[in-house]
Amino acid sequence: MRMIFRCDPALSEHLPRPVPARGGLPDWLRAMPAKAHSDLHGREIRTVKQCPPFVDAMAYGVLIPLPCDVIVERGAFSWEWGIPEPATPGHPRAPLSFHVPAQFAEAPFAREGQAAIKFNSFWTIELEPGWSLFATHPINRDELPFRLISGLVDADRFHDGGINFPALWTKPDFSGVLPKGTPVAQCFAVPRTAPELVFESFDEPHQAAYAKTVSEVLATPGVYRKRFRARRGRA
Repeated sequence: MRMIFRCDPALSEHLPRPVPARGGLPDWLRAMPAKAHSDLHGREIRTVKQCPPFVDAMAYGVLIPLPCDVIVERGAFSWEWGIPEPATPGHPRAPLSFHVPAQFAEAPFAREGQAAIKFNSFWTIELEPGWSLFATHPINRDELPFRLISGLVDADRFHDGGINFPALWTKPDFSGVLPKGTPVAQCFAVPRTAPELVFESFDEPHQAAYAKTVSEVLATPGVYRKRFRARRGRA
């Protein structure tokens, strides 16, 4: 699978590039201890830092970075970004634009009277035939002051225009800087062919395998990581 990113030639030296999510894990995860005391258990227990599914979800796919610092003052957004005029007609220069509230009226995530921000795209994304691009909020990143609205784009066909990323600002009292490089979306290439769903009851071998696997996972730390976790390619 190749993901091809293209940008305006006048901006190529000014844009941070999308990065494999494995290289963009947050500082709080790196700083998290491997174990912490649980009052309920009365002993040290493993934290999510030792949970491969938790970490692998955060490390999967590609992160789209914010192209410049954005200053936020209680719902007002501004920036100073001295980039050249894009060479491509119709190409954005601003890192943000907006969706008016009426565009998502009655949605459960709507906030009365609040517009959605839109992270403008400065990269087009092309996928191989039969694949779509799933864009969602950076996985397990609730510390970010926004919540991306997930979307699916057939990027094997739509790849000559930018894919923008709408989000709701979730911290109305936030004042500060959203720094350049902040991940605004996490993207995955997904096959467009729907899976065939097959439903079966356990037969005796599956019952035995289930009981054996569960007992081993409960009895020995690291069973999933050592025996079942697949090696992942590094970009």
